[in-house]
Amino acid sequence: MKFFNTLTKKKEEFKPLKQDLVKIYFCGPTVYNYAHIWNLKTYTWNDIVVRTLKFLWYNVETTMNITDIDDKTIRDSQKSWENLKDFTQKYTKIFFEDLKKLNIKKADNTEKISNVIPEMVRMINTMLRRWFAYIGEDKSIYFKISKFPKYWKLANIDLKWLKENARINNDEYDKENFWDFVLWKAYNPENDWENFWEEEFELSPTTQPSPLQEEGVKKSPLLEERARVRLKWRPGWHIECSACAMKHFWPQIDIHMWGVDLIFPHHQNEIAQTESCTRKTFSKYWIHHWHLMVDWKKMSKSLWNFYTLKDLEEKFLSQSLPSKEGIITPSILYRAIRLNFINCKYRDSVNFSFEKLETNFEIIKKIDETLKNIQRNIELVEEKWISREFRENMQGLMQDFIQALEDDFNIPEALALFYSFGKFVNSWISEKKFSKEELNSILDMYKQFNEVFAIMDFSVLEENEKEIPEEILKLFEKRNNAKKEKDFETADKIRDELLEKWYKIIDAREGTRIEKI
Repeated sequence: MKFFNTLTKKKEEFKPLKQDLVKIYFCGPTVYNYAHIWNLKTYTWNDIVVRTLKFLWYNVETTMNITDIDDKTIRDSQKSWENLKDFTQKYTKIFFEDLKKLNIKKADNTEKISNVIPEMVRMINTMLRRWFAYIGEDKSIYFKISKFPKYWKLANIDLKWLKENARINNDEYDKENFWDFVLWKAYNPENDWENFWEEEFELSPTTQPSPLQEEGVKKSPLLEERARVRLKWRPGWHIECSACAMKHFWPQIDIHMWGVDLIFPHHQNEIAQTESCTRKTFSKYWIHHWHLMVDWKKMSKSLWNFYTLKDLEEKFLSQSLPSKEGIITPSILYRAIRLNFINCKYRDSVNFSFEKLETNFEIIKKIDETLKNIQRNIELVEEKWISREFRENMQGLMQDFIQALEDDFNIPEALALFYSFGKFVNSWISEKKFSKEELNSILDMYKQFNEVFAIMDFSVLEENEKEIPEEILKLFEKRNNAKKEKDFETADKIRDELLEKWYKIIDAREGTRIEKI
């Protein structure tokens, strides 16, 4: 298994820290609104990485945070006049519903940031004791970048441009502002309202600021050279992920991943915070997924190309009845969206468009029809042998599939094999070349593909087995008779009537049949 490591800037063979467990951390959502499709594309690719490693027999454990405390969650909870806990719980629930719709597996450990305050405090106290952190004049605690010589490594930053004693209190900022970043924010009643924590920190006299001489500071009875301060504070954004990973995985993890937009400052800051506390390499490998474009433009509300899953549901699922032009069920929509997200190399930008999504609808429908076709023929065919040629072809296909996955998660190549296999299956079924056991093996092969892709819905096979009501069968027979008599107007009316009852007619080479939508 080889993939590109952002930390070393090259493709490397994957060698886990321990053979019995692969520890993976990825950044979770900031739950202040609906997740947009760029974020959902990133979570889909996180899912592809995890599914691939599990498919290749790695024992994987994943952890993801839920950012329920930051500038955005506090700001928007105040705008909606909701307390922070209720506000963030609402959007957390919606987020996990979106993941489920897109067949994205939930992380083994999901942790609200509000639950890791003790871990954050312990890490910041360690940084204060080692002089990696200090309290600024605004009474917030900052990380001192100049104390961490490796700060440049992940994000390729030239430290000669570092401004001494310059600080930034915002959670998000650009590469031109790589100043000392905030770990713990001083309470601001005007902006924070009731969202604060009273925590105690230990300070060295060499870093103790004058604004705290009058309030909140007392000499430690045990260590005369140190002082303790207890004030109202709240966490900064960057320390949250370090503390969450530390809680579940201790000092080191195998893989850290998310979108390329978080390389700086967030991931660079995570490394600085964690390694200043543990004195060990935080993550051995870093995987970053590239951008989702909309009509090859950056997604932006100002360009009217900013979409959430809810927006796409409203656009494509708003029709209460199917039509001849297209039957789009929720399952087809969600799988088509997922296919759009994964049909790229993760280090390339991928385009999203309604036209591309509509093409994917047809691809997903063809996949469903192939599964149904296999099942129908399993019931019809009687021979139970498996030929040597068939067995060798299936083994070769699986070897090629694994080779594509092991080559930097090459999903486009794996999908090409998948599509080629589908054409072969349908062609040989039409020529009645498969035995019953071979068809069962083909169905098993599709299930193995789906362990990685997660774009197939095997419940369509259950629908295929359900008995069709007599009323529908009579309409179907009436439609076929009208067609034989070349009364196409009546035949079309009956077809539309069946569609309104959620049944579709399929005219295939082997005959005409009716199915539940």
